[in-house]
Parts: sequence; C-alpha cells; structure tokens
Amino acid sequence: MEFLVNIASIFQKHGFEFLKATVLTVELTVVSLLIACVIGLIFAFFKVSNIKVLEKIANAYIFIIRGMPLIVQLMFLYYGISSIFVLSDFAAGAIALGIHSGAYIAEIFRGAIQSIDKGQMEAGRSLGMTYFKTMRRIILPQSFKRAIPSLANQFIIGLKDSSLVAYIAVSELFNHALSAQAYNYMPLETYFVVGVYYLILVLIFTLLFNKLESRMDVGKGKKHDKAEVAF
Repeated sequence: MEFLVNIASIFQKHGFEFLKATVLTVELTVVSLLIACVIGLIFAFFKVSNIKVLEKIANAYIFIIRGMPLIVQLMFLYYGISSIFVLSDFAAGAIALGIHSGAYIAEIFRGAIQSIDKGQMEAGRSLGMTYFKTMRRIILPQSFKRAIPSLANQFIIGLKDSSLVAYIAVSELFNHALSAQAYNYMPLETYFVVGVYYLILVLIFTLLFNKLESRMDVGKGKKHDKAEVAF
C-alpha cells in the first residue's frame, strides 16, 4: 500500500516534469534516428560498392561502433564533438546517438539493398538509366519498404538507449528520474514510474510502426511466394 501511495505522490509532484522529459526523449530519439539513417545509407552504399577502399572504411566503422559499449562511445563522441564545435547538450547527444545507431542501420540498409534481385538493376541499366538513377528510382524504394520492420526495431532500441544521455546532462526521462529520486529519497518508486513511461512510449511506437507496416503491405511479396509454393 505504501508503495502505491509513494507512486501517486511522485506523479503528483513530478508528473509535469516527467511529461516534458518524455517529449524531449522522443525528440532526441527522432533526431538521432534521422542522423543515423543518413549515416547508415552512406555506409550501406560503401558496403555494396565495388570500391575496396570504401568497403574497408565501412567495415572499420561498423566494427568499431558495434564492438564498444554505447556509454563509452557516448562519452568519447560527446567530449570529442564538444571540443570541436560549440553545441548544446541535446545536439551533441543526438549526434553521438546517431553515429552509434548509424552502424546498425548501415547493415539494415545493406541487407535490404542486397535482397533486391540483381536483375532489377540490370533492367534499369538496360533502359539507359545510370547506376545512381536506377538505385534511386527502383532499388531504394523497395529496399526501404523491406527495411521498415528492422528500422522500427532500431527506433525502439534507440528510444531506450537515449536514457544514457542522462550522463551528459540532457534532461530526458532518465535524467529527470535521477534528479527526482535524489529529491524524494524514493529510488524504487521513482524508477518504477520512469519504467512505466518507457513502456508506454514503446507500446505507442510499436503500434504506430505495426500500422505503417500494414499500410505499406510489408512482407506481402513473401506471403505471395509462400502461397505459390503451397499451391
């Protein structure tokens, strides 16, 4: 009973601040994912190119980013970026998270691009299109559609990973939870409340992405293939 009373007290005293922090968390996640998509697409092109130097650069970037803990990268990139450019904590945190997620999104885009039948590229080239025009008009639209489920999953991961920017003074959800529990001396209840906020966010975005997948008929082609085999 006392646990529930304490939770109600936290909502009463810090509810508005938690809502503001929730908005900031969503903004941080969206901005960092947009940065990650740009970085990921560039390195995905490096990976599928026939230029060995570019492929090696992409492999090195992906290996380094995926091989180190996020908190180490965040601190290194945050202080590295801040030492070169004068940026707000939010901007520096978004860029650092974007660089981190970019390595995973590069592999998502690379896999999606390579999943498209090579005959489609050949058909585009035979019609007189350049490589980049064929990629832009034929390959990338299909690749993006196939990448949506993986991108949605990466968004959810990025949403949860954003909690680590609390350690570089960005006032998102987890940062506010740290401040609130230091004020109210109720760490268990405070972290329970912030956990509920994260769960609600994950639920909302999961439903939104599921709706997007249904709207774009993601996987429809695969279902057709299965139906033909069964027939």
